[in-house]
Amino acid sequence: MADKPKRPLSAYMIWLNSARESIKRENPDFKVTEVAKKGGELWRGLKDKSEWEAKAATAKQNYIRALQEYERNGGGGDDKGKKRKGAAPKKGGKKSKKGANSDDDGDSE
Repeated sequence: MADKPKRPLSAYMIWLNSARESIKRENPDFKVTEVAKKGGELWRGLKDKSEWEAKAATAKQNYIRALQEYERNGGGGDDKGKKRKGAAPKKGGKKSKKGANSDDDGDSE
């Protein structure tokens, strides 16, 4: 069985992947985090994002088709034994030791 398809990139991420090298070239001393910050600034200032939004929409359609194909071929649906990402721990586990087995139960003689 093939692996589950990965989620598609957003318009911003597609654009950033194409612009990353030029940002690095213009700012060779930038760290990875600074490149991402600069990319965010440039993306917010970009007037026409339609090219990147169209690429993201195409990527999303391809993802949906690939996901449907994956599910038709028996993938997904059976999550038995797998932990959900971000699942909260079950309540009612260990009890607090506070007050338990206390030697001082109020009787002092």
